[in-house]
Amino acid sequence: MKTAVIYYSLEGNTRYLAEKIASAKGADLIELVPVETYPDKGFKKFLWGGKAAVMKDQPQLKPYSFDAGLYDTVVLCSPVWAGTMAPPLRTFLNTHNLSDKKIAIAATSAGGNAVKCIKQLFELSKSSSLIAELSIIDPKSKPSDNKNAAIDDFINSIN
Repeated sequence: MKTAVIYYSLEGNTRYLAEKIASAKGADLIELVPVETYPDKGFKKFLWGGKAAVMKDQPQLKPYSFDAGLYDTVVLCSPVWAGTMAPPLRTFLNTHNLSDKKIAIAATSAGGNAVKCIKQLFELSKSSSLIAELSIIDPKSKPSDNKNAAIDDFINSIN
């Protein structure tokens, strides 16, 4: 069986992490892209993104290819918005049955706590098998040896 890395990224940090994981694991990389884009700068970014996360929005996504039956492991990668997951992940998880999958979760943030985000992603996956989790601050825009080591440890824990 195979591994899929599912991600949404607004500013590139989550994309960077998802690409690194997929490359290291030989996994399929699936980007979630909302039909209506979120603002990515200034006050509007925080207002609309935060509102969408808190209100548990489920935006319509552009077409993507994902067949859960092809995978035994799914890695979910999300930025942390208002303490929770980005809405495109909510849409994905409410569309696909991952209950029999091994789940790994990686959350990127600019400094916030990802505990709630990781918990909600795992709960919505309906899986009983969380094999790895990672909370990391700006891995692309503020790289460091410690962050790279944490990413490598996360990747190595995905089997």
